[in-house]
Amino acid sequence: MTRGVCVAEEADRTVCSQHRTMPGTKRFQHVIETPEPGEWELSGYEAAIPITEKSNPLTRDLDKADAKKIVELLGQCDAEIFQEEGQAIPTYQRLYSESVLITMMHVAGKVQEVLKEPDGGLVVLSGGGTSGRMAFLMSVSFNQLMKGLGQKPLYTYLIAGGDRSVVASRERTEDSALHGVEELKKVAAGKKRVIVIGISVGLSAPFVAGQMDYCMNNTAVFLPVLVGFNPVSMARNDPIEDWNSTFRQIAERMQKMQEKQEAFVLNPAVGPEGLSGSSRMKGGSATKILLETLLLAAHKTVDRGIAACQRYLLEILRTFERAHQVTYSQSSKIAALMKQVSTSLEKKGHVHLVGWQTLGIIAIMDGVECIHTFGADFRDIRGFLIGDHSDMFNQKAELTNQGPQFSFSQEDFLTTILPSLKETDTVIFIFTLDDNLPEVQTLVEQVKEKSANIQALVHSTVGQSLPQPLKKLFPFIIHITWPLLFLEYEGTFVQKFQRELSTKWILNTLSTGAHVLLGKILQNYMLDLRIGNSKLFWRALAMLQRFSGQSKARCIESLLQAIHFPQLLSDEIRAAPISRHVHIAHEKEKVIPLALLSLLFRCSIPEALSHLAAAPSVCEVIRSALSGPGQKRSADTLETLQPAVQ
Repeated sequence: MTRGVCVAEEADRTVCSQHRTMPGTKRFQHVIETPEPGEWELSGYEAAIPITEKSNPLTRDLDKADAKKIVELLGQCDAEIFQEEGQAIPTYQRLYSESVLITMMHVAGKVQEVLKEPDGGLVVLSGGGTSGRMAFLMSVSFNQLMKGLGQKPLYTYLIAGGDRSVVASRERTEDSALHGVEELKKVAAGKKRVIVIGISVGLSAPFVAGQMDYCMNNTAVFLPVLVGFNPVSMARNDPIEDWNSTFRQIAERMQKMQEKQEAFVLNPAVGPEGLSGSSRMKGGSATKILLETLLLAAHKTVDRGIAACQRYLLEILRTFERAHQVTYSQSSKIAALMKQVSTSLEKKGHVHLVGWQTLGIIAIMDGVECIHTFGADFRDIRGFLIGDHSDMFNQKAELTNQGPQFSFSQEDFLTTILPSLKETDTVIFIFTLDDNLPEVQTLVEQVKEKSANIQALVHSTVGQSLPQPLKKLFPFIIHITWPLLFLEYEGTFVQKFQRELSTKWILNTLSTGAHVLLGKILQNYMLDLRIGNSKLFWRALAMLQRFSGQSKARCIESLLQAIHFPQLLSDEIRAAPISRHVHIAHEKEKVIPLALLSLLFRCSIPEALSHLAAAPSVCEVIRSALSGPGQKRSADTLETLQPAVQ
C-alpha cells in the first residue's frame, strides 16, 4: 500500500529544511523554483501604472509564442505568486513577507473568534466579477467543511449584480458602492459579529470600497478585511460616482485602523498578469491561495484551542506550490489541448467545459471571463456544472428561465447543447476519480455520438486508476495524480483546493493561449476587450497612451469618439460621468482598436473603420500602423493616469 504524505511531514521537508541552496537569499525553502524578482519590481518600471495593470516583462512577446512556449510563460507568471520579496531591492511586500504572514495570522484569529461563538456570527466573502465568483466558490467550500463537522455554516458570499453574475458576464455591476452596502446590510441583518472580506485584485472596485467604508463606520458589529494585490499607494484614486471617498482613501483609513485590529489590509504583490490586466488569471489564483490558506488554518486549529501560527500557514502554502509543480509537469499535454481549443474556435465551433462538483464552478468561471477579456461570444467557451447545486446559491430563482447565456446546469447541457453539438466543437470533461464515474461514462458516450473531439482533465490520488471502459472513450487525457494525504478532516480540503487551483490554471492557460494562437493579442495586451466597467475604461486609456505615444487628453478624445460614434462629441458628452460612457461602450465591439487606429493614422473614426475592414485581423492592422514611419511610442513616457473625465 502506498503511504500517504502528511502535510506536516511535507512542511518539515520543505519549510524547515535549509540544506539545499536556491538562487539568491530566501527566508524559506520552496517546493518550486520561484523566479528571482523581475524587472517589474524596479521603481521606475511603468511607474504610473498599478502592478496589476502593468505589462509582465516575461510575456512581452507572448503574441509570437507557440503553444508550448505560451504554457511555459504563463506557468512562470503563476510561479511569481510564490516569489519572496527581493533581498537587494525589497520594493513590495510579497505573499511570504513577514508583514503579510502576520496579518494572515491576525485575521485567522478573528475568524476563530466567530467560529468559537457562532451564534450571531457571519463571515462574508465579497467581490465583483472574478473576485465575486471566487467569493462564491470559497463560501461553498467552507460551508461544506462546516456541515461535514456537524456545524452550522457561517459563510456567505456577495457578488456585484447578484447570482446571475456568477454564471454570466456582468462586469458593470461592480461600479456602485451603494449597491455593495445595500447587499451587505441585507445579509448582515440581525447579526452580532460580521467579518467582511472584500476582494478587489486591483484595489479598485467601488462595490467593495463602499462595504469596507461602511464596516469601518460600524465596528461594533463589522470587521472589514481588504484583499488585493497592489500597494495601497496604487489603489484607485478617482472619484466613485455614488460615494464620497476614493478607494485609496478608504484603504489608507483601513491601514490606520489596522493598528488597533479594527480593520485589516492583505495586499501582497504577486506581479503583473501574463496577459496585461487580466486579473481573472494570477489575481484570481492568488485570491484563492491566500484566503483558503488563512481560513483553513483557522479551521484546523480552532478545535485544538490553539492560534493559527505561521507554521500552519506555511504548510498550506507549500501544498499550493506543489499544485503548481504537479500542474505544469503536464505542459506538453496542456499545449496540445490548447491547439485543439484554438482550432475549434477558428472553425467557428464552440468549446464546452463540463465539470463535476466545484470543478464545474471553475469551468463556468473560465468561460464567463472570456467574454469581457477577449470580446468573445458567450457561446464560444462555456462551463457547465454537473452535480447538485441546490444549496450553493443565495437566490437560485435569479438563475431560472433567464435565457441561454445563464445556462450552466447538467439539464441545460443535455437539453440545449447536446442536441446541437457539431464536429467542430470540443468538449472537455473535468472530473476526479472520486466522482460518479458511471454518470461520467454515460454522458461521454452521449457526446461521442455527436463529436469526436472529446477530451478529459482527470484528477486522481496515487493508487487510483481510470476504469478501462471510460479511458477508452477519450482520445486525449490530461491525468493529474496527487499524493495521498493522511490527515484530519479539514486536511482533506487541501486536496480539493489543490485540484480546483490546478484546474483553474489549466483552463486559464487553454483559453488565453487559444486566443493568442488566433492572433487576438498584441505583445501581451488584449486590445479588443469590451469596456464593461470603469476599471476597463481606464485600462483602455492606458493602452491608447502606451501604443500611440500621444497625450492623455488626445487619447481620451479619441476613446470617447470611438465609444459614441456615429454621434458627434459635444461638450455635454465630454463632461458626462464615466458610467455613461461605459453604458454605451459595453455594447460595442472594436472600440479600442478604432480609437488607436484613429490616433496612429491621425484619421477620423469612419476612416479607422475602413482600415479595420480591409485588414485580416485587429492585431495585424495595428502592427502595420505601429511599424509605419514617424510613430513615437514609449511605455516610459506615460503620464500619471489620473482621471480627466468625471
